[in-house]
Amino acid sequence: MSIPLQCDVLVVGSGNAGFSAAISAAQCGARSVILVEKASEEWAGGNTYFTAGAFRAVHNGLDDILPMVNNVDREQADIIDIEPYTTKDFADDLSRMTDGRSDPDLSNILVQDSNSAVKWLSSLGIRFQLSFNRQSYKVDGRHKFWGGISLKTEDGGRGLVQDYQAAARRNGVAVFYSTPLKRLISDPMTDEISGAVVEHNGNEVIMKTKSVILAAGGFEANPHMRTRYLGQGWDMASVRGTPYNVGDCLEIAMRDILAKKIGDWAGCHSVAWDANAPRASGDREISNQFTKSGYPLGLMINSQGKRFVDEGIDMRNFTYAKFGKAILAQPGHIAFQVWDQQTIPWLREEEYRSGIVEHITAPSVAELAHQCSQHGLQDEEAFVKTITDYNTAVYQHRREFPDAKWNPAIKDGLSTQSQASGLSLPKSNWALPLDQGPYLAVKVTCGITFTFGGLAVNPDTTAVISSVANQQIPGLFCAGEMLGGLFYGNYPGGSGLTSGTVFGRRAGSAAATRALATTLSTTFTSS
Repeated sequence: MSIPLQCDVLVVGSGNAGFSAAISAAQCGARSVILVEKASEEWAGGNTYFTAGAFRAVHNGLDDILPMVNNVDREQADIIDIEPYTTKDFADDLSRMTDGRSDPDLSNILVQDSNSAVKWLSSLGIRFQLSFNRQSYKVDGRHKFWGGISLKTEDGGRGLVQDYQAAARRNGVAVFYSTPLKRLISDPMTDEISGAVVEHNGNEVIMKTKSVILAAGGFEANPHMRTRYLGQGWDMASVRGTPYNVGDCLEIAMRDILAKKIGDWAGCHSVAWDANAPRASGDREISNQFTKSGYPLGLMINSQGKRFVDEGIDMRNFTYAKFGKAILAQPGHIAFQVWDQQTIPWLREEEYRSGIVEHITAPSVAELAHQCSQHGLQDEEAFVKTITDYNTAVYQHRREFPDAKWNPAIKDGLSTQSQASGLSLPKSNWALPLDQGPYLAVKVTCGITFTFGGLAVNPDTTAVISSVANQQIPGLFCAGEMLGGLFYGNYPGGSGLTSGTVFGRRAGSAAATRALATTLSTTFTSS
């Protein structure tokens, strides 16, 4: 099918933000909405496809969430504990994770709109579930949710993309795959966006449009840009998601329209990732299962046999996106996650079953060290000493606090620190001794998810700001990973998808409003 030569709203990118923007524009009155995606349809969804589908949103507790989910019956609901997640909770978590550097207007909108955003998605037919497998532990017979997240989409990112595609069809959004954006076109007299050049069926096509929404991801799949902006060694990170997010749309916006850069261009979301996973892109079948987020239940030890992070410093939702960077900084860019029989049964099956990850097992710590040496461990003695010293510190803590109880659903205070002794690098919570074999180790590396640097926008409309005039560029909007200024250094898990929907929805509304009030220009000048 040939692509139309004009439309009210052109959306670039087929991930969560792009589909949110396109559907919002259609619902807000835009008569023709076209979404273009550089990748083929087999790679639809961008990074969204590779997520676990978690959404962080303000809510009033279980009764506020239940109408949206499809995997809870009344009997099961009676044994679920979900505390309300307030606007203050979300705002505090976002501020704490970003060291207070998140743009206050952007962060306030994200928090305030989060509840209505997920309910809007539910109305579109996005299938939500309670995330029992990722966000709850069954403690004393009750499902206890933790870390501020309870919602995920059915079948994770894969299911989310499928639901978006169906919703786009119902709302009249035309989607064209294998159609990359090549240039943006502006009116030389007014600087307004008047069109775009896309490549379709091997030919460059000039499209007239009243608004363009950029939602095409960051530069996480581009080793050169990673090294340039994130620093030395980042070319060695494994790409967790799509190989198509190479920063080209960011560069197009800065080149053609002089869009303003903002945010943490030296920062990114990166996780503990299976060291045997593909390096240049995620696997469409395995998807998020290469993530290895069970480290709070055990220890992480580098190739020199040393610990390098406090595995229990916070709930996993608030550390997993920065610990990938810590792993990348280790010798050989690898580490070993280690557990004993006390916590192995608590590991998530989809991340740690033997069909997904290579298990390194042994009946003793010394033998485990020897087995790990076949996979990159350089110092077996240091490995054994690290675990021995850790166990000694844990035993002493138990002697001083005999009534302390292990509970993975809260920060339980079981640590390595006591009046009598302590480690220079503590484990602050969930510190059980590793003394019950057989033992399990898994080799991990750094998997990069998305980059934090992006374009400056008007928070209310997501209109992109010019680096020259420091004013809005009429007709150009952005959302998703391309929007800068929200995340710095770290982020609260699940807030990325929520951000894409919140600001994608706003971008679609603003673009539709402009389209209804604007006459297509007949003057085209390629910048």
